[in-house]
Amino acid sequence: MVKGMRFDWNPWSLHKHSHIYVKFAVSLLLMGLAFRLFVSRSGNFSPAAETPYVEKVASADTLASTTTSETESQESNAGNYTSKCDLFVGDWIPDPMGPAYTNESCHVVEEHQNCMKNGRPDNGYLFWRWKPRDCELPKFDSRRFLVAMRNKHWAFVGDSISRNHVQSLLCMLSKVAQVIEVYHDKEYKSKRWHFPSYNFTLSVVWSPFLIKASIFEDINGVSTSEIQLNLDLLDSKWTDQYSNFDYMIVSGGKWFLKTAIYHEKGKVIGCHYCPGKNLTELGFDTAYRKALQLVLNFIATSDHKVFVLLRTSTPDHFENGEWFSGGTCKRMVPFKEGDISLNDVDKILRGIELEVFEKAKPSVSNRGVDLRLLDTAGLSLLRPDGHPGPYRQFHPFSKDKNAEVQNDCLHWCLPGPIDNWNDLVMELVLND
Repeated sequence: MVKGMRFDWNPWSLHKHSHIYVKFAVSLLLMGLAFRLFVSRSGNFSPAAETPYVEKVASADTLASTTTSETESQESNAGNYTSKCDLFVGDWIPDPMGPAYTNESCHVVEEHQNCMKNGRPDNGYLFWRWKPRDCELPKFDSRRFLVAMRNKHWAFVGDSISRNHVQSLLCMLSKVAQVIEVYHDKEYKSKRWHFPSYNFTLSVVWSPFLIKASIFEDINGVSTSEIQLNLDLLDSKWTDQYSNFDYMIVSGGKWFLKTAIYHEKGKVIGCHYCPGKNLTELGFDTAYRKALQLVLNFIATSDHKVFVLLRTSTPDHFENGEWFSGGTCKRMVPFKEGDISLNDVDKILRGIELEVFEKAKPSVSNRGVDLRLLDTAGLSLLRPDGHPGPYRQFHPFSKDKNAEVQNDCLHWCLPGPIDNWNDLVMELVLND
C-alpha cells in the first residue's frame, strides 16, 4: 500500500498488516467466476474541525442574479424533450465543446479526482459526450435544474462513487449559483450543501451497504475484524433523514464483495468468505439482494413519498492486475460497443439490481412512489480513459518517471465522464 493513501474500502483486508490476494469461489452458484476486487478510497480527508458546521462559497465566477431569465430558461428548454428511447444504449461521440466546468473553476473537487491538477498530461478524455442510439440527450442545464428544484432536497446515498457523483453535480450547479457547505460528518464522508438563492439542499450520505453495518477499518482501509452486516435492518444514517428528502439517488454494490458476517433477528445466519468460522457461506449476492429489497420496501411503505433513482453499480477498468497488484488504466479513448463486456462479478451485481428493480417497481408505483432506474453500468464500461489512474496523487512521477504508483481505475476524474450522468438524471427527472 502506498504511504499516505486512504481507501473507502479495501477488499479482504482481514488482518491489520496483511491482505489476501486470492480469487475464490463464493458459493456453488458462483464457483469458477473470476473475482475482481479493487477500489481505493475517493478522498484523503483531513481531520474534522470541532464543529461540523462550516461555510465554503464555491465558484463565484458566474454568480449573477438568479432571479433573472428563469422563465426564459424554462421556455428555451421546453422543446428539448427527447422521444422515447433507451437512454442507456448508445455511444460516446466527440464533443468539441468539452466540459461544463474546469477543475480550476470548481472548488469542491477532491484532490484524488482532480486529475489535471495532479499532472495528468492528456485531456482528450474531456471531449466526449454520451449519445443514446435513438434519441437526442440534451446537456445538463444548471439554471433550469435549480429553478425546478427550488425549495427541494436531493440526497445521494451510497459509497464513494456517490460522493464522486455529487461533486460533479455541485461543479455544474455552482457555475450559476452560490453554494454553501453547511455540514460534514467527522470523517468528511457525509456532507450537505445549500443554494440560498433557490433554497435548494443537496446531501451525500455515506452508507456503503445501505443496511446496518459495523465496519472495523482504519483510515487506510486496514481491517481488524470482519464486517458485521444486519440483513434485516437499514442504516439509520439515511433512514433518519428520509423524511427530509424530495429526491434520492441510491446505489450500492462493491462493498458487498468484502468479508462479512451476516445477522438476522440478532443471530448470525452465515457469512461471505469466512474460512475457519464454521459458518454457512451465503455469498455476497444473497446479502446484496436482501439489502436492495429492504431499501425498496422501506421506500414503498413509507408515508413520505420521494422520487427515487436506483443507480446500478460501477465497473472498474484495472488491467494487468488488480488495485492491489499493480493494475493500471492507461487507455486514452473510449471503447466501442463490443470491445469489452462486464466481468462476471459486475454481471452478478447488475443482474441483482435489475431483478430487484423490476420486481419492486409495480408495488412501489402503486404506492405513489416514482421509481426510476439510472443504469450507468454500460455507458461507464465504455470509458476506461476517464479514471485518475496514477494521477490520484499529486504529480506522482515528478521525482521518478518510472515510479510504481497505485492506480485508481474506479473513480472518475472531475471534470470527466461522470458529468454525463447528470444529463441522464435531468432527463429522467424533468423530461421523461
